[in-house]
Amino acid sequence: MSKRDLLLEIGTEEMPARFIAGAAEQLKEKVEKWLQTERIAYDNLQVFETPRRLTLLATGVAEKQADRNEEAKGPARKIAQDEAGNWTKAALGFARSNGVEPDALYFKEVNGVEYVFARKNEAGRETIQLLPAIREIIVGMTFPKNMRWGAYELKWARPIRWLVFLYGTETVDIEIAGVKSGRTTRGHRFLGETFTVDSPASYVAQLEEQHVIVDPAKRRELILNQLHALEKEHGWRIPIDEGLLDEVVHLVEYPTVLYGSFDPAFLQIPREVLITSMREHQRYFPVENEAGALQPHFVTVRNGDARSLDVVAKGNEKVLRARLSDARFFYEEDQKLKIDDCLKRLETIVFHEELGTIGDKVRRIGRNAQQIAERLGLGAGETGRIARIAQIAKFDLVTNMVGEFPELQGIMGEDYARKAGEPEGVARGIFEHYLPRFAGDQLPRSVEGAVVSIADKLDTIVGCFSIGIVPTGSADPYGLRRLAAGIVSILLDRGWKLPLTELWEIALQSYGSPAEKKRAADEIKRDLADFFTLRLKNVLQESEVRYDIVDAVLAADMAVVPDVTGKAKALMAALQSDDFKLTVEQFTRVNNLAQKAEADEIDASLFQEEVERTLYQAYLSVEKEASGKAAQGDLTGVLAALSTLREPIRSFFDGVMVMAEDERVRRNRLALLKRLSCLIQDYADFTKIVFA
Repeated sequence: MSKRDLLLEIGTEEMPARFIAGAAEQLKEKVEKWLQTERIAYDNLQVFETPRRLTLLATGVAEKQADRNEEAKGPARKIAQDEAGNWTKAALGFARSNGVEPDALYFKEVNGVEYVFARKNEAGRETIQLLPAIREIIVGMTFPKNMRWGAYELKWARPIRWLVFLYGTETVDIEIAGVKSGRTTRGHRFLGETFTVDSPASYVAQLEEQHVIVDPAKRRELILNQLHALEKEHGWRIPIDEGLLDEVVHLVEYPTVLYGSFDPAFLQIPREVLITSMREHQRYFPVENEAGALQPHFVTVRNGDARSLDVVAKGNEKVLRARLSDARFFYEEDQKLKIDDCLKRLETIVFHEELGTIGDKVRRIGRNAQQIAERLGLGAGETGRIARIAQIAKFDLVTNMVGEFPELQGIMGEDYARKAGEPEGVARGIFEHYLPRFAGDQLPRSVEGAVVSIADKLDTIVGCFSIGIVPTGSADPYGLRRLAAGIVSILLDRGWKLPLTELWEIALQSYGSPAEKKRAADEIKRDLADFFTLRLKNVLQESEVRYDIVDAVLAADMAVVPDVTGKAKALMAALQSDDFKLTVEQFTRVNNLAQKAEADEIDASLFQEEVERTLYQAYLSVEKEASGKAAQGDLTGVLAALSTLREPIRSFFDGVMVMAEDERVRRNRLALLKRLSCLIQDYADFTKIVFA
């Protein structure tokens, strides 16, 4: 079958950097799905993107759809024909819907029943005739924010200014918002020109001649190579913030790295302030020496070539000087504030209209933290520091610096608290109580910071759930999933066996009486259990725990986070043993029959066979051993103890009829199995474990 390459370029005004990669991936997925649906074969499909264009390039696209030869199943024969053998309305409708004449219908037997069938033979259409339908994919794309322009109804990320749509050397005609497709595209806004694309195969090279590197991976490589060259030339280290690098890659079409300098006096400002100011306002990379100390230089990426870089550097230095002067002013002014005055101002800042002010939240954090500290059995010194951290953890929210750069919350609080004379542990705890801030972030190093972090995150989650703000689908405006993941990470890191159910109860109590809550406490707790179960499932899956093992441990008690992960690890290790399958089979037999038990009271005098007494004694022994191992945190030992029940269980089933005619004997045997099932299922639901 003949093939051609396909090129689609959507030229726009400069799009926000954060839109671009997602938009390109969306375009790729939608076109791939369309090609598959339309039965159009292709060899390869890739997307490129710059601030001014989204491009799709497919190679080896078939010139015709594949022919369709399908067999369609219709109604049963008794419905398709009447007693005289004539086609019924059902059969005629089936034939019509499949584009065949009634005479072409035939019967086939399926599972002993005859059904009417039709064979649909549809010749494939020319691809060039179908391609204009891709217009609907383009206009149907979604973005974080849309805009309209002119008198057009179309809502898109930015105005569309040109379209290139080629199938081989042939132009595909579409029109969007007054823009007709063709083969003319635009080079770099200042260094390039408008030109005609010869063919899809020449597109990338032709754009590069016009100072546009359309492949973002190549732009990233060029930027990194130039950064490394600067490091080598000057003996610098240039820390790479991956988020910033991604943004810069999507801000330029032709990257050229340059550097500038600023007054060393600005280095008196905290490192985080300097880096944040450079990154957020100007998209600059900081510069360090070999020892990691910040240097009075910055690195930026120009959207252009290397001409007049000295002039560009001076312009950037001038702008940065103003930014850093503002930052220094904010920093100096903030140090004039007193912590107590800041705390009073928190009473006027609304946390949520239904959950009170930040001041109210601070008091709840304090109560939560105190309760957690008591359950952990912490000493007076630690408890005192926790109380102070909880009291002042949010004071920096009213400072100038955090008002300008919200991402510096906690960082500035630590710095200002230290300068105000707070103990080092308290100052550090202010920063740590925000940790972890994102996936893979550091965790609190101190006990105090960890406790207040849990208390704060817990307050937000339980508060939101109490007023009906529960994340659904991709919607999570308050970042509750991230906060819950943070709590789970801290509990795992510390090995704290604080049951999640107790933590929820602590937070609910901090919100006052049940009458003050918008939702019933039981309903809130049920939603919280489902919510945290999903977080734990994610943690286990990221640790490469098998899906059935994940289901098994989460079906048991999921409240104690370290125990959940400990059980999962023990079960994953047990899977390597040949005997484990036999153990699971016996546990499953116990569980299945235990469902029929009406009670779990055992009367040893009703045992008639030695295997019953043996199993009962084994149960009592294992129950005691498992309890001791669990108290020591030896969850592998608990599983080993439970596994010793396998043979007594097998012998029991071989030696007695559980469903005996004597009702008392039957109930007693079922009660024994129920006790066993509860002991086993308290560890995990072994019925969910799958063996090939």
